[in-house]
Amino acid sequence: LASTAQWKSDPQPSSKELFDYLRKNTIEGKDPGGDGDRFEVGTLDQAMGSADHHLQQTYTVSYIAHVPLEPRAALAKWVGDHLTVWTGTQRPFGVRGQLAEAFRIPEDQVRVLMPDMGSGYGGKHTGETAIEAARLARVANRPVKLVWTREEEFTWAYFRPAGVIDVSSGVRADGTITAWEFHNYNSGSAGIRTYYEVPNQRIIFHATDSPLRQGSYRALAATANHFARESHMDELAHAVNLDPLEFRLKNLKNERLRAVFQAAAKQFGWGRSKSPGQGFGMGGGYEKLGNIATFAEVNVDCKSGEVKVVRVVSAFECGAIVNPDNLRNQIEGSNIQGLGGALFEAIEFENGKILNGRLSRYRVPRFSDVPILETVLLDRKDLPSAGAGECPMIGLAPAIGNAIFDATSVRLRSLPMVPNGLKTV
Repeated sequence: LASTAQWKSDPQPSSKELFDYLRKNTIEGKDPGGDGDRFEVGTLDQAMGSADHHLQQTYTVSYIAHVPLEPRAALAKWVGDHLTVWTGTQRPFGVRGQLAEAFRIPEDQVRVLMPDMGSGYGGKHTGETAIEAARLARVANRPVKLVWTREEEFTWAYFRPAGVIDVSSGVRADGTITAWEFHNYNSGSAGIRTYYEVPNQRIIFHATDSPLRQGSYRALAATANHFARESHMDELAHAVNLDPLEFRLKNLKNERLRAVFQAAAKQFGWGRSKSPGQGFGMGGGYEKLGNIATFAEVNVDCKSGEVKVVRVVSAFECGAIVNPDNLRNQIEGSNIQGLGGALFEAIEFENGKILNGRLSRYRVPRFSDVPILETVLLDRKDLPSAGAGECPMIGLAPAIGNAIFDATSVRLRSLPMVPNGLKTV
């Protein structure tokens, strides 16, 4: 008997309504890889009421793709009930477990080999292509190699989580922050705790029903949380008429963070005069035992709205330095990759379909986007060495956003900030 398949689907949200959707669709859940889902100290409501100045703003970040140079790929070979898979993955033991579960065989009958791969950035933790290749190899009774196309990579891989972040604060007339409330919807709790000295705080991560598949991305949610916090700090500094660096240092006791802000400011030449259309900004913080301060110089063409990041200075400290050349490479690579999410990268989708799932429609950093990069390394031989693969990225987006404000008096609170240029100069 002939039959006709009918596909039924419910309407799904689009990227145009994403942020309202995230705020309205919270669920019970926690972020196992973050810095805690809830933190409260002091008497927040009372402190808010007695503050001389109040500020309440919302910041958003879009879904972005990892865009590895090499899409996901795998080669699978069966010998009896024993499976060997060669695949580019950042998590070989996890992929082995997925393969064992998919084929209902013990893990000791699965071998996962990792050849050199064309980047991952947190996007190659799962074993979709390994499982696909293994299924085909079992049916074909011969080794099978499988490579996703670029469109498949955009469509079926997971994304860096989008998010909505609400920040409310209270500050005295002298610039002392007295109250801090921070709500993150969906993007995660990594880097959610403030490093500034605030006696009254309420910080909460809200899990949501994400409309797109999401997962790890370099620096996790620390990029979103630092963008919101460091942008808000810049806004507070202007509200009380203090220099942004002076305002940060006034509210910062962490000596390691103070040191990187001061070192970056010195190298950058903070406080020097600027030309029309030129702007200077800063951002910084700590993540995974690393401390970063990034200063950015931008030029904005007032006629076209084009934003050009001209110069980026980063000061970084992660304890004792083992390999300074590799450390510089990590910092510079983080800043180059971070340009995309800060300025123009965003996944567009509607009713369950990715609309810009190819490189001709999804803008990534180009050689022409790369600014002058300067790096200051603070070598703390008295402290244990820590990693540098993620932390250096977190200061770039707020530094650029604050520099754009300095150049134009236009405050941008959404990532990406200028996917089509700055239209309101």
